[in-house]
Amino acid sequence: MKAYPLKLTTPLATHIFGGQRIRQQLGKAGLPDSRVAETWEISDVDGMIASVTNGELAGTSLRELITRYPDDIVAPGWRGPHFPLLSKFIDGSGMLPVHLHADDEAAQRLEQQPNGKTEAWHILWAAPDATCLLGVRAGVDHARLKAALLAEDYDAVMHRVPVKTGDTFYVPGGMLHSFGPDTLIYEIEQTSDIQQHAMPWKMEDGSRLSQAEWEQNIDALLQELRPELRCEPQPGLTLNSADLTRRFCCASPYFALERWQFSQTQRFSFNSARILSNPGEPLRVEANGVSVEMGRAESLLLPAALDEVILHDAGDLLIGYVPDLADEVVTPLRQAGYSDRAIAALGEIPTLAE
Repeated sequence: MKAYPLKLTTPLATHIFGGQRIRQQLGKAGLPDSRVAETWEISDVDGMIASVTNGELAGTSLRELITRYPDDIVAPGWRGPHFPLLSKFIDGSGMLPVHLHADDEAAQRLEQQPNGKTEAWHILWAAPDATCLLGVRAGVDHARLKAALLAEDYDAVMHRVPVKTGDTFYVPGGMLHSFGPDTLIYEIEQTSDIQQHAMPWKMEDGSRLSQAEWEQNIDALLQELRPELRCEPQPGLTLNSADLTRRFCCASPYFALERWQFSQTQRFSFNSARILSNPGEPLRVEANGVSVEMGRAESLLLPAALDEVILHDAGDLLIGYVPDLADEVVTPLRQAGYSDRAIAALGEIPTLAE
């Protein structure tokens, strides 16, 4: 295949916590006037699989691409049932359900899925008093937690954490969490749609669950809970040059997320797929003789086989990828003078584990 920057369709989720911020505040074109909770920017999730919209591969699904061209699309030698990354813009105009996603072990054991769903939230905007719920308080056993969830008294058993524009939260599989209202988030995660949530209503339309179904959901959640997990917001670690600020927002074996803000044309190379998402002004991306315009809140998939990509001329981009942690994260940050403790705080970096 001839590699070039790929534009994809963006499946939508219209869950009840959404609103109009992705269209009105981020400026994403092509969205309906009705409620939109999530735009799935790069997705290979069953039922929400994106397809290419530009160039010779137009009409080809992402699943078909990674099946036919795994080395060219994802990385040399890579094999897997689906593209490894999922990215979204999320409108938390309302409160998201208190929920969790299984980690890899629980997903395989309890959900018959190949992997779990660790995720990270990069806060694009938050109201001054915005907060999120993250993790279970120490000493709370399952019985007390279930009673609080049934009473919808989340603050009694969970940590409430301030949310600020520009912060990033790394949320491992198994951590109980929620965010909103009044937040706008970019999310990167493992490709999965598994979750267990604790609310007495359905996320899709707000309809009420029966008591039996509600309790059954909470019991399933408790089986996948990892109560020891903690999470603190991170401002990121930056590498600065004259015309580029490169901020590492989070990093783990599953994904890394960087935010690049640049005032001059940038050239860069890589050997595994990159997801570009644009929270800023329109810009142009060029590679292998193909030039693609990126509008506000649009995304591109850059196949691994691209030799070099040129970003014209100034911009603000989120760049997600599955990292070689040692070479692509730890080494450049150490060379910039950051301590191993600061680097480890970006997420999960096994080589730096205490």
